[in-house]
Amino acid sequence: MTYHIDRQTTLADQVTLTGIGVHSGKPASITLVPAESGVGIVFHRTDSDKARAFPALWSKVSATSLCTVIGDPSKDGVSTVEHLMAALSGLGVDNLVVEIDGPEMPIMDGSSEVFVEAIDQVGLKQLDRPRRYLKIKKAVRVDNGSAWCELQPHHKTRFDVTIDFDTPLIGRQAFVSDMTPDVFRRELSRARTFGYVKDVEQLWKMGFALGSSLENSVAIAEDKVLNPEGTRWPDEFARHKALDAVGDLALAGLPILGLYRSYKGGHKMNHAILVKLFDDKDAYEIVEAPASFRDLAQGKNAALAAAAFKPDHS
Repeated sequence: MTYHIDRQTTLADQVTLTGIGVHSGKPASITLVPAESGVGIVFHRTDSDKARAFPALWSKVSATSLCTVIGDPSKDGVSTVEHLMAALSGLGVDNLVVEIDGPEMPIMDGSSEVFVEAIDQVGLKQLDRPRRYLKIKKAVRVDNGSAWCELQPHHKTRFDVTIDFDTPLIGRQAFVSDMTPDVFRRELSRARTFGYVKDVEQLWKMGFALGSSLENSVAIAEDKVLNPEGTRWPDEFARHKALDAVGDLALAGLPILGLYRSYKGGHKMNHAILVKLFDDKDAYEIVEAPASFRDLAQGKNAALAAAAFKPDHS
């Protein structure tokens, strides 16, 4: 089946994944359950009869210090949602219920790769309602010292993410690309989270990184990578920051037609730009699939339409 980008999608079947939380170190299991058009991405805690389902939206974000947290994890919220959200956004999944049996998403290998493989395993299902987009109409910007981020009008979904670390191992790196399912699979999905070994003991005292290991993080010590296999790309650090940005901006609730640029950004800045955007109703509008997208879906460029939404199992 060809998945047209003018129609909403969900998964063709449900799929379950298990792992551990990178901060809690506790087992975690999720089931991705297909949903009807118009539902969006919804998280549902299954470990309590009192837990309720709630949408994955920027307005539900409660913390952004080391990961993105929606709601209150001590009640019915969920932490570390960004890697799954990146996979869903990157592959064009519009509607889904994420059933989870605890307060933190499983970290898997520290990237989105396992989530992408799970989605590709069952495939996408096209739904009957038009896909809607959040179209950026004018630039909005957030500054925080030397760090900044902005959204600008653009006819596609494009990310321009630059990092600048005061260490020779990382230094200044950038990832710039239009975002399509193919680009996400090939260029971003396998980029892992990273951190400094010197920070781990302090994080442990704060109750974070209890599940962190060389199996799910790129560990940096004295300007060298401790993981035996090294990095997956020389610029894996910038790629992972771009992956995080894709996941965090997915909390807009609709795919964005616009250019996102950031310098020294992170979860806090990614969330801040959505707050700034939605504070200015003149900065955006909600539109259905642009004419150029409809042309693809109607067969004027059928090969490109198929490549955009057909899982690649090669």
